Amino acid sequence: MMRSLFSGVAGLRTHQTKMDVIGNNIANVNTTAYKSQSTTFRDLMYQTTQAASGANAATGVGGINAKQIGLGVQVGAINTNIGGQGSAQNTGNAFDIMITGDAFFVVSNGLENFFTRDGSFYVDGAGNLAMTSTGYNVMGWQVDPATGDPKKDTVSPLQVMNAANMTYSAAATTDARVTGIVDRNDTSVNSASGRIMNLEFYDSLGYLYTGRFSIHGTGAEGRYYVTLDDILDSGTGESIGKEMLDNVTFGGTMEVETALGRSCTMKPTLQGTVEITTTTGAAGFPLQGIAIGPQNNVAVAGTGLPAAYQTAYDIGANEAAKIEEAYVNEKGQLVVTKPAASLKTYSLASGFSSTATITQADITIGGTTTSVRPGEYTYDGKTIVAADGGAVPALADLEAFYNGLNLDTEKIKAFTIEQDGTLTITRKEVDNSANLIYDSTTGLFDSVAGGDSIVLGLQGAHGKFSDITIDFSTTKNVNNGGSSTVGASKGTTKGLGTGRKEGKMIGISIAKSGIITASYDNGMSRCLGQIATATFANASGLEKQGDNLYSATMNSGDFDGIGENIEDGGGYMQSGVLEMSNVDLSQEFTEMITTQRGFQANSRIITVSDTMLEELTNLKR
Repeated sequence: MMRSLFSGVAGLRTHQTKMDVIGNNIANVNTTAYKSQSTTFRDLMYQTTQAASGANAATGVGGINAKQIGLGVQVGAINTNIGGQGSAQNTGNAFDIMITGDAFFVVSNGLENFFTRDGSFYVDGAGNLAMTSTGYNVMGWQVDPATGDPKKDTVSPLQVMNAANMTYSAAATTDARVTGIVDRNDTSVNSASGRIMNLEFYDSLGYLYTGRFSIHGTGAEGRYYVTLDDILDSGTGESIGKEMLDNVTFGGTMEVETALGRSCTMKPTLQGTVEITTTTGAAGFPLQGIAIGPQNNVAVAGTGLPAAYQTAYDIGANEAAKIEEAYVNEKGQLVVTKPAASLKTYSLASGFSSTATITQADITIGGTTTSVRPGEYTYDGKTIVAADGGAVPALADLEAFYNGLNLDTEKIKAFTIEQDGTLTITRKEVDNSANLIYDSTTGLFDSVAGGDSIVLGLQGAHGKFSDITIDFSTTKNVNNGGSSTVGASKGTTKGLGTGRKEGKMIGISIAKSGIITASYDNGMSRCLGQIATATFANASGLEKQGDNLYSATMNSGDFDGIGENIEDGGGYMQSGVLEMSNVDLSQEFTEMITTQRGFQANSRIITVSDTMLEELTNLKR
């Protein structure tokens, strides 16, 4: 029989195989992450009818090539374009993941691991991340409880939704910070109530509270103090109560310098005895019934001034008799106010000093008079002491005149009374307070309670609270147009120690590294694990198992059971995207044409060989 018949048959078979591969490629043109295949041929074998001979140098005869007749063709290899990246298809599903790079997802049927590029996943009824097509579990690394990060270890199924992951526990606030500007010209800072500043914080059960603080100015530049005034339950708006507040600590009880004026209901009139002091320091001439200070004029009894005043101010008797009203001002000058026609100002004559002091004066409000002299006073909780040791008002009278002022309740330590009757608190004790100090040259923060921060001690108030460290270091004391911007917020600058309420899971995201993160409605997030990947020295050596799955072979390399972080190999994952097939239809159709022609040509070999055999059999005729 003719060898060409067998060569033709071999050609038909190999082209049929190639056509089968092309057909499978085209059938999977829309299969997720399908990798196209290609067929290569190799010649089958040869029959040698004459062996090759070498050249004969002695006879001068050249060598002869071997005479070989081929016996057909066979399939050399079916290659998979395993490294060809398919196009991206957006799906919007967070659990659809595309790998960019050479890695494979690791999935398991419970008995063995498989590998796939198909990233179409979902969460099954048990909360496991699984393949949508087969239900095989996606494998990865679990979270290390000590760090909260994935621990690279033997891969295991990723259960992203379970009872522990669905909520994020509440936690008490442990850190806070105060930022902004304290402007010394801010009227609120210099008021009795101070610049109010609220700090919201959580207890260990997730309930929210509001710490009410105030910042107060003092008489010294760059010196302020901050006070805890109250703590309110944000749910009810009510104070947590005296019993709990008594166990709260913030700074301590301190004596502070203040400059807080307290006006009385009616402006009092100061009236009483005035002494003119001689140059030798001896008492001069008391002037009865004449007020000290501008605009505080009273009528002089009688028709004129005593002779002593005529001498002191060098006023003639005739002119003195005309004076109806006058007063001595702060400079010790005698000012005549009536009659207006004779309005004059007389200075002390030689031999007398130019000072005038009130030795005793009264405050009159609404017709009631009490003996209160302008000057400085201190208060020790029992009695009021004048700076010069003179007579002082009764405590009850003082408090009655100044709108219910209670020196004990307000812990006042020192005050002054001006000549117009205004009472100004100059020193007082304040509870739960600490000094707030700024550099008077730069306005930068110097210290609070001697450091950068101060602790709001809450644990003593109730076991559900935690102490809060409040950092003041970024505040400034500079001009801001008379407006302070200082405010408090929970947590550090890095967002640590904020505390939180109980949180419910509201979403899951998958990072480029494959780390799965859950987000909660309390602003927190938690790592749920990391999708592991596998790479192979010869990925083309993987064996197709159907269902978009591959298994390792002796020629692909082994999987170590741990896998790799995809970013270590320069790849990444993209959520909401699937990898499409890498089949090129134009290439497949071209290959189909050449395969068809090759098949036709091989069939012609058989036809022609048959004709030749027919001619041979006809020779016997």
